[in-house]
Amino acid sequence: MANGPVGGESSAPQRATVIHPALKAGEGGIRLPKARLDEAVGLARAIALDVVAAEVVPVPKLRPATLLGKGAVERLADEVRENAIGLAVVDGHLSPVQQRNLERAWGCKVIDRTGLILEIFGERARTREGALQVELAALTYQRSRLVRSWTHLERQRGGFGFLGGPGETQIEADRRMIGERIVKLKRELDEVKRTRDLHRKARRRVPYPIVALVGYTNAGKSTLFNRLTRAEVLAQDMLFATLDPTMRAVRLPSGRTVILSDTVGFVSDLPHELVAAFRATLEEVLEADVVVHVRDVSHPDSEAQAADVETVLKDLGLAEMVDRGLVEALNKIDLLPDAGRVEVVNQARRRPRAIPVSAATGDGVEDLVRCLDRRLSEGRQTLDVALPLSDGASIAWLYRHGEVVARRDDEATAYMRVRLDPADAQRYYQRQGDRRRL
Repeated sequence: MANGPVGGESSAPQRATVIHPALKAGEGGIRLPKARLDEAVGLARAIALDVVAAEVVPVPKLRPATLLGKGAVERLADEVRENAIGLAVVDGHLSPVQQRNLERAWGCKVIDRTGLILEIFGERARTREGALQVELAALTYQRSRLVRSWTHLERQRGGFGFLGGPGETQIEADRRMIGERIVKLKRELDEVKRTRDLHRKARRRVPYPIVALVGYTNAGKSTLFNRLTRAEVLAQDMLFATLDPTMRAVRLPSGRTVILSDTVGFVSDLPHELVAAFRATLEEVLEADVVVHVRDVSHPDSEAQAADVETVLKDLGLAEMVDRGLVEALNKIDLLPDAGRVEVVNQARRRPRAIPVSAATGDGVEDLVRCLDRRLSEGRQTLDVALPLSDGASIAWLYRHGEVVARRDDEATAYMRVRLDPADAQRYYQRQGDRRRL
């Protein structure tokens, strides 16, 4: 992908304004309007837009034609002209009619939250599956509007052209081409999903417990993943820095090996097109033995972000796991003032699965690893085995993968009581079965 700015070929970033429509009390959820605006500005800057203005606009009554009130539309039109703004980001959902009317009133390009997130995902996706999923989501969204041309498919820089584009051309041809492309993408995604299923079955044949990191975007999942695995996954102070799942093997203090999975960050009001398109990516979470909810406790909306993540997990079918209690990595404690840090530590003491950490400095990470070890041990099976002393390989395997709680030897046999993870118990039975077949 090229490194030029989104929405144009010139070297200067596109000048933009970000507007958060603040609905009347009760319609905007529990999140603070200022925090929502800050998040929207972060989303815009994630694709190198030059945000020259940003504000919360009260919306006491929704207008079908423009969403915003007449006075606000006229005032913002003056601001767009005075600041030579080429793009307005409305942090909410715009109908095609509202988008078109605002573009006419302001004389600039207008995109809503869905279009912005899709544009970011289009630039960030790296794997073939990720690119296919994002394109499918973008075309599903685009088909409902039919106000852009098809030219973005030939561009090399990524993104989906919501920020530029020549306007309404050949709508019927676009509709047909979009429909044909969507059918092809769904076929290709089916093939990718079958490949993922084969990989998953292969992991079950040599099964290790899976630990999935989830959390709100920019909560520090990738930094924590790097700290735990010593990998070099892209980790930046940027919304949606990670869009493709990454998996690495990690050895815990007990000696057991686990597979750690870094996943796409969640966000409030995620476009429904993306929820459907990224379900396959989040299937790694469905396969997980333990889910670690990475939270940015330094963020003013940390509680609201946590609620958004838990809602998505429940929508994915993990309600029982959420209700039972996730492991929580209370991240970014290094950014808290001393009093705030003490408060988080005291709260965590009352919640055995909540661990204060700083992925950036490493503080608390060892405590988190020990917590994962304990959590995985909760479901361990106890096996009583009798092995010939001559079978040193199997005895050594049990010591490496399990917890030997008792052992008694006679002249020829080792009698052992061993605690094993369900996955390792299955591996042991397979190992013994294979040996008997030799």
